[in-house]
Amino acid sequence: MTDNQANYWAIVPAAGVGKRFAADIPKQFHYLNGTLVAQHSLSRLLSLSAIRAIVAPCDNSSAYWSKVPAANDRRVRLVSGGLHRANSVLNGLLALEDLAADNDWVLIHDMARPCVTAANIAKLMTEVGDHPVGGILATPINDTLKIVDSNNIVSTVNRAQYRAAQTPQMFRFGLLKSSIQAMLDEQKIPTDEASAIEYAGLTAMVVEGRQDNIKITRREDLAIAEAIMKNQEAE
Repeated sequence: MTDNQANYWAIVPAAGVGKRFAADIPKQFHYLNGTLVAQHSLSRLLSLSAIRAIVAPCDNSSAYWSKVPAANDRRVRLVSGGLHRANSVLNGLLALEDLAADNDWVLIHDMARPCVTAANIAKLMTEVGDHPVGGILATPINDTLKIVDSNNIVSTVNRAQYRAAQTPQMFRFGLLKSSIQAMLDEQKIPTDEASAIEYAGLTAMVVEGRQDNIKITRREDLAIAEAIMKNQEAE
């Protein structure tokens, strides 16, 4: 059951340069089945009417945003991004400060995850329900995991204890803002929102996501994402 007393907001950080993608154009502005990656990601969040506003911390002076129709939606706001993802997310939280209550929910989603389904986002919102902290989408690990030292295997770990974190990650607005700020104040950089929550000594839920909610990190991921979207359209 969802929390009927709280509002839902979203932040989609998009200020990264995507070094592993190795292209002159940021990966969110590459075409995917004829539409820019950023358009896919934003439109999937916009399909959920419960989300009141979406903030995208980014290079908001980029001319590429003119090619993203969703950027002109009344619920979408572009703000300046930060040096690291956590700085960008904090900028997004600060942009919502006058609108969101501490107990509201904020969903943080990677702009480079265009294959997330509206149903999976809704599942996260429903299963987290009225949890005091929040939760994330994550998937089981199918491959065997090895601990390595340089090129040598040290040991094999029990993959049943591990999950691959995805986005959206959904947390109480006030808790997330204070958790990220606390880490940054100590000159520590959280790798995702859940790690900031963990650092604050809080416990978040895990909601099983879909394996096709991939993050576009390298050039070859575009072809994989195209195939996923065609399969989703056939469902």
